[in-house]
Amino acid sequence: MEKLSNSVLLKLKRWNTPTIYNGWEQITKHDRRTCFNKESVVDYMQQMAPMVGYAVTVKCQPSNPKHAENKNAWEEYREYIASIKGPKIVVVQDLDKPETYGAFWGEVNSNVHKALGCVGTITDGAIRDIDEMATVGFKAIARRLCVGHAYSCPVEWNCEVEVFGCKVQPNQLIHADKHGFLVIPKEDELNILEASRFMDDNECDTVIPGAIIEFDKRELLDNINKVGQQFGKNASEKDYHNTEW
Repeated sequence: MEKLSNSVLLKLKRWNTPTIYNGWEQITKHDRRTCFNKESVVDYMQQMAPMVGYAVTVKCQPSNPKHAENKNAWEEYREYIASIKGPKIVVVQDLDKPETYGAFWGEVNSNVHKALGCVGTITDGAIRDIDEMATVGFKAIARRLCVGHAYSCPVEWNCEVEVFGCKVQPNQLIHADKHGFLVIPKEDELNILEASRFMDDNECDTVIPGAIIEFDKRELLDNINKVGQQFGKNASEKDYHNTEW
């Protein structure tokens, strides 16, 4: 399956990640309790829009000086990053977790990755130089901040990683913001925009206005029940495979 067009990816950025989840929930056959972070995250660039891109994956272990002995690691890793079509989100698993010995991300690494077509990172490790990262426009969702980098070399890349309790495969589509991130299965990519748009419209057409129109309490409760039923009916009857958008 080909990647979604830049046009579709830009439109996905118009909504927050919970809205994209609402759309995904409508179309997926996966367990709705999966495919997103189970642990809390920190969005250190909340002033930036949600980020959307395809995962490039890497593991690091800043506590281990032996990794620095691989003199070709950075070069080979960057070749991998450059070989993938963007936009890309770098998903970094810190093998030291829950300890923190160094940051994989800082001013230099964010500039290099931005030049290679990456829009940001999700890491269960640490970052530093957050003002400089924000200046270059590189969004970072991470576990914490850290002063140093120790031995933050790429250890393994283009592999399955697990961050914040969620497994991520290379080339999976990700939508992320201050709420967390959603890893969209390949089979759900095609209809994710339409489903999210529909569910946003469905809320605005039914349950939200139904709760803000002035009634007495009995009428209000009856109306909320009524529009809630209509919301559910709209969602259950929607056919994403035989609809022209």
